[in-house]
Amino acid sequence: MVSDATDYNVGFEPADRLAQDRASVRRRFWVKIKQVLARIPFAEDLLAAYYCAFDKETPRHVQVALLGAIAYFILPFDFLPDVMPVLGFTDDAAVLATTIRLVASHITPDHHAAARAALARLEEGEDADLDKDDTKGG
Repeated sequence: MVSDATDYNVGFEPADRLAQDRASVRRRFWVKIKQVLARIPFAEDLLAAYYCAFDKETPRHVQVALLGAIAYFILPFDFLPDVMPVLGFTDDAAVLATTIRLVASHITPDHHAAARAALARLEEGEDADLDKDDTKGG
């Protein structure tokens, strides 16, 4: 019998460390989303995941999973550099899509509404560091 000793966490250590620093995730998330908004087709899902991750009513295990995916998105390095045309965000999208699929029942219509409001403000050029009153989170 062969034992599978593969460590599936290899390469994700920086995201794990970053995900534990919630204030840094918030700050860096808004900087990156403003830079790449026009290039990512999954912006609403990403923002809804962000609002779910910081919602106080979201279970801790869901917050941890979403913060890990968001941390991977904001890291300056990843498997496929974000500056690559077409392919740059495919790894980010895959990590986020997988995470969202696992926790989809926790991402509420309120989270999606907050995401749409954030997108509207971003598109209007307003400051969208939206840790104001868009969700119940804090």
